[in-house]
Amino acid sequence: MPHLPARLLAAAALASVALTGCAASGGPARELPPASFVAMQEGPGEEYIIGPLDQLTVFVWRNPELGAKVQVRPDGRITTPLITDMPAVGKTPSMLAEDIRLQLSQYIEDPLVSVIVDGFSGTFSQQIRIVGATEKPASIPYRANMTVLDAMIAVGGLSEYASGNSARLIRFDKTAGKQQEYKLRLGDLLKKGDSKANVMLAPGDVIIIPESMF
Repeated sequence: MPHLPARLLAAAALASVALTGCAASGGPARELPPASFVAMQEGPGEEYIIGPLDQLTVFVWRNPELGAKVQVRPDGRITTPLITDMPAVGKTPSMLAEDIRLQLSQYIEDPLVSVIVDGFSGTFSQQIRIVGATEKPASIPYRANMTVLDAMIAVGGLSEYASGNSARLIRFDKTAGKQQEYKLRLGDLLKKGDSKANVMLAPGDVIIIPESMF
């Protein structure tokens, strides 16, 4: 049997690894059902969870000196008058308002507290992350009724060498307790206008766009 060139052997080895990986993951990625370019019926998304670097306004009725405009620190905490290092990340605005109310009740009687989110970043579990061959890879806040088209507009579309129809969407399935992988046809969506290639996104989705091999 003639000796194969080293490059061919390496390519064969890589192909074998790739095939093994596909078998281990249960075969090719599935496709998500198509979504309308404009939602037929708008509806609220999941309740907002405060994340690091969010901008908040804390309002205390009849006690404005106890309120503040604050940014959530990278460690997930905030400091307001009379309250130091209050954990904020992972809470809804109403949950944080209740925690602040309990703290302030040590100093004033029956405080009424509201927390307003002015600048949104959200936790990673509420962001959409787009990486790979796009004009400007980014993490963007999830919005209710968001589709993959909205996400691609936000990052400026595909780069010149993107293999859009080889893109993948990684989503954590809370019911199954594991990650699921889905096929995306970004080339058909953005270059051919195929509406069936537009799909709904969910908080925490990761879109990975490889470069073309040619």
